Amino acid sequence: MKRLLQILIPVLAVALGAGLMIFFIRTAPEPRQRPSFTTTPDVVVRSLKPESYSVMLDSQGTVQARTTSTLIPEVRGRILRVTPNFREGAFFEEGDILLEIDPSDYQTELIVAEANLAQAQLRFAEEKERADQAKLDWERLNPGQEAGQLTLRVPQLKQAEANLASAQARVNTANRNLERTTIQAPYAGRILTKNVDVGQYVSPGNQLARIYAVDFAEVRLPLTATQFAYLDLPSVYRGENPTFREGPLVTLSSRVAGQSYNWRGRVVRAEGSVDTRSRQIFVVAQVRNPYGRDPNFPDRPPLKVGAYVEAEIQGKTLEDVFVVPRKLLRENDFLLMVDKENYLERKSVQLAWQTDDVIVVNGGVAAGDLLCLTEVPFALEGWPVNPSAEALMVAETDAEEATAAEQPRTRPPRATGGGGGAGPGAFIARILEAVPEDKPLPSDLKAKIDEALASGDRTAIRPLMGEVRAWFDENGLEFPGRTGGGRPRG
Repeated sequence: MKRLLQILIPVLAVALGAGLMIFFIRTAPEPRQRPSFTTTPDVVVRSLKPESYSVMLDSQGTVQARTTSTLIPEVRGRILRVTPNFREGAFFEEGDILLEIDPSDYQTELIVAEANLAQAQLRFAEEKERADQAKLDWERLNPGQEAGQLTLRVPQLKQAEANLASAQARVNTANRNLERTTIQAPYAGRILTKNVDVGQYVSPGNQLARIYAVDFAEVRLPLTATQFAYLDLPSVYRGENPTFREGPLVTLSSRVAGQSYNWRGRVVRAEGSVDTRSRQIFVVAQVRNPYGRDPNFPDRPPLKVGAYVEAEIQGKTLEDVFVVPRKLLRENDFLLMVDKENYLERKSVQLAWQTDDVIVVNGGVAAGDLLCLTEVPFALEGWPVNPSAEALMVAETDAEEATAAEQPRTRPPRATGGGGGAGPGAFIARILEAVPEDKPLPSDLKAKIDEALASGDRTAIRPLMGEVRAWFDENGLEFPGRTGGGRPRG
């Protein structure tokens, strides 16, 4: 009996488990059937048209003064006075007095030099009279004979004349030294740093101050070799030093106190070497009167030396190119196009220029080609799509202009209405036929559909179809969609 129980108990457990499994399988609820989806996506396309594109070169740099100088005295002495213009950050005009050095010693030197000059003039006048008298005496006593140089006192006259010139030169030097005790501004500018003040003794070689001119501000702007190729700036060769008065326009921008300001300038020259570390070429942009108040922008601050600025340089203008959003470039090589028969195709393109926002194409596509603007994941070559109504009209026009010998490709079978061939009216009628009688569409939604059909506005039909599809899903109904042309959901 014990042996029999050991055999029956496992058999009964297995049989009970099998029975329960069969019961659960047969009594399980039927899974909800999801509506069948189509695989032909709706896309928006745009016909390519050639246009002109002005290249803008982006760069950055630091503002510098065109002329920077160090003031050094040419005479020695104690500083007696400094003017209000002689302080850090102060402006001055050309010829303004900045400071004065004690002139007493140089006034004394000038008096001594003038006294020596008077003595030299007297000796020269006396020697000239002696020479004239010696000549008269010789001619009276020795008529017809030639006199010697010493007899006529020619060497003595030349020495007196040289002494007079030397005395005059010492007077001129004393006058210049006296003038140099007054330090004047060599040009209109601004004080960068000041090193001396009243009472300090200075001598030649001491640095009084660092100044810079304010007529122009310059900015060194680095460009890559590619950027420089698109800069409308002629090359300069040996023996040529042209000035580019009408160089490319530059817009400099800088943020001051959280607000952005702009200044206009021009590129005036390119430096003569390539930077060995960055392999970049520097061009120099100039801004006229950077510290002057502009009546058109009265609240704009001056463009100060040392400020960091961002630059946009006007480059060459590219003709007959296609400007495309950068996000449409795939694998940095090709664009997704739609052919005349509404098939996707990948075209490798040639880029003339590119920015963070757009690419400029000058090869690989032609005018009239349809560019796919919709992000189609896993897009395959030859995949059928439903272009927008505007694109279809362009495609039909292009198809009529095509030659009769052109043979279309064989495409997969598609139901009537796929790709918009039967028009939106037939498509909507088929959807309305699928609405059950016991669950009619909401009256307001039905009124919108009738109004869109009456006006013929296809752009208004697409969002209405989204509302209809949502209503089908809410009521557990299968949305008929376009056979081969609906947009997958879920």
